[in-house]
Amino acid sequence: MSEGYLIPTQTHRVTTAVSNSRFITTIGHVSTVDEAKTFLAAVRAEMPDANHHVYAYRVGFGNSVIEGMSDDGEPSGTSGPPVLAVLRGSGIGDVIVVVTRYFGGTLLGTGGLVRAYGDGAREGLASLPTERKIERKILGIELPYHYFEQVKRLIARHGGTLDEEDFAGDVTILASFPVDCVAGFSADLTELTAGSVQAIVL
Repeated sequence: MSEGYLIPTQTHRVTTAVSNSRFITTIGHVSTVDEAKTFLAAVRAEMPDANHHVYAYRVGFGNSVIEGMSDDGEPSGTSGPPVLAVLRGSGIGDVIVVVTRYFGGTLLGTGGLVRAYGDGAREGLASLPTERKIERKILGIELPYHYFEQVKRLIARHGGTLDEEDFAGDVTILASFPVDCVAGFSADLTELTAGSVQAIVL
């Protein structure tokens, strides 16, 4: 069974304070790099008077992930990389973290910045509402009516959902399945219908 990966279910925000500087962490769900840029622009527009909008994002997960980050004017390597490192360790994909800083007058030093930005990201991700995203495939199935109830039960047994059904001469079904369940369902469908009904991946 495909485990998929966790994604944010909503935009989430937490605020932390370090030596009078305020760090506002805003986390959102993004499924493309363009969405990440749009999210970042919205945070910048909401808090235009902030000193820095440090960000890191991960679009996708595992081997097929696109990452991006920026220190946004903080000393190189003190903010974007720590936020991305926390993000990589979180097990969450399709996500952007923007840590907005309002400078409080006290310099934090290199180590202090790394800690402050990393902690801001960690705290935000720790309380972030998530759900599991599992890659799904849609199958089209055309079958004689007398198989309909059995096939419906077969779909449920293989973790599928019946998305559409159309009763004309035959029954046409659209069903979606976790990608790892497609082969098993197709094999059982072939066996049930003695090879007379095939599922087509759409």
